[in-house]
Amino acid sequence: MVITSLDQLDLNGTYTYADYLLWQFEERVELLRGKIRRMVAPNRRHQGISGKIQYALTTALLHSSCKMYNAPFDVRLTRFSKTKNKDVTTVVQPDLCVICDPSKLDDRGCNGAPDLIVEILSPGNSRTEMKDKFELYQEAGVLEYWVVSPIENTIQIWKLNEQGIYIGLQPKVEGDIATTPIIPNLQVDVTEVFVD
Repeated sequence: MVITSLDQLDLNGTYTYADYLLWQFEERVELLRGKIRRMVAPNRRHQGISGKIQYALTTALLHSSCKMYNAPFDVRLTRFSKTKNKDVTTVVQPDLCVICDPSKLDDRGCNGAPDLIVEILSPGNSRTEMKDKFELYQEAGVLEYWVVSPIENTIQIWKLNEQGIYIGLQPKVEGDIATTPIIPNLQVDVTEVFVD
């Protein structure tokens, strides 16, 4: 049954990607372990920061096989690329993500863990980004997770170690350059990112 209004759903219910594909309403939502999470519209500053990081990524990836995507772009977090829609319970829309394995890409987005995810904190989503998504991204095997704080003007970079645990690097602050071995020529000027 096609769902045309968020009001038709039980917000305390548990859903799968198969359900998600039937939703045709305006509101943007994500599925976190089967639970619906409403997404708030990003503010102007959030969009400006996202645009600057997106520009740096796009420029660095110009001659790369890796691809960058920005929200709204569905990422189905599964351990196995052949997981059936009815078995997928997590669908996120990261602010920015980089995928270097083309076999994870299909017409609906990304099926599996991106190599790099960038999330920009907004009022009301800090818990989701700092705890819930942190755990999901770590569990799914996202190699690097960048959390951008417009309030503190910092970029916190988490790298997945060999044991599958995130290790936090010293936060990047104004005056620093954020880099990653995933994209060797990427240089994100933290000062520039936060200039309004």
